[in-house]
Amino acid sequence: MSEKITGPNPNKIYPIDGNSHVQFIKPSLTKPNIRIGEYTYYDSKNGELFEDQVLYHYEIIGDQLIIGKFCSIGPGVTFIMNGANHRMDGSTYPFNIFGKGWEKHTPTLDMLPIKGDTVIGNDVWIGMDATIMPGVKIGDGAIIGAKSVVTKDVEPYTIVGGNPAKQIKKRFAESKIKELLQIKWWYFENQLINDNIDAILSLDIEVLQKISKG
Repeated sequence: MSEKITGPNPNKIYPIDGNSHVQFIKPSLTKPNIRIGEYTYYDSKNGELFEDQVLYHYEIIGDQLIIGKFCSIGPGVTFIMNGANHRMDGSTYPFNIFGKGWEKHTPTLDMLPIKGDTVIGNDVWIGMDATIMPGVKIGDGAIIGAKSVVTKDVEPYTIVGGNPAKQIKKRFAESKIKELLQIKWWYFENQLINDNIDAILSLDIEVLQKISKG
């Protein structure tokens, strides 16, 4: 009888023994405005935690960073949030942040170009040193090339790259993409995932559909 596969503990920050760079993000979180799915990992450059890569993220603004399950986030990936935005209807200089009387010129939120939540789907691979700009939506199964600057939404199972990032190609035919988005393998129970990793890695539609239909 073969040994039952359990997989890594999703509640352990450092799931690889002796490796302090690869970290499951969800158990490391301290900020309420960041939500990350299980098994999504960040491969740090110098042992920094993932939250260190989320910049200008202030609770008063109310935007959230939401990332799904089983995402791979490369070293140096940076998320720029809406707190980085300056007024654009006149001078862009943020007088208010320096105080000493200038704080009375603090803009209200409706004066700032707030672009909403940043939402990353499931099974997304974001390459090294990519930058994700405020309010971007990245679909399930997408791939973001290394050093890309993502300023616009990315469709599911699409490869993008460059600055600004542009579509390189779709990973699969539209019919297969539609089927994968219906299957949503990342929501399978953990044991089903453990038992069918080969089918998931190859995205074997026939096998995955049978599983999804029970």
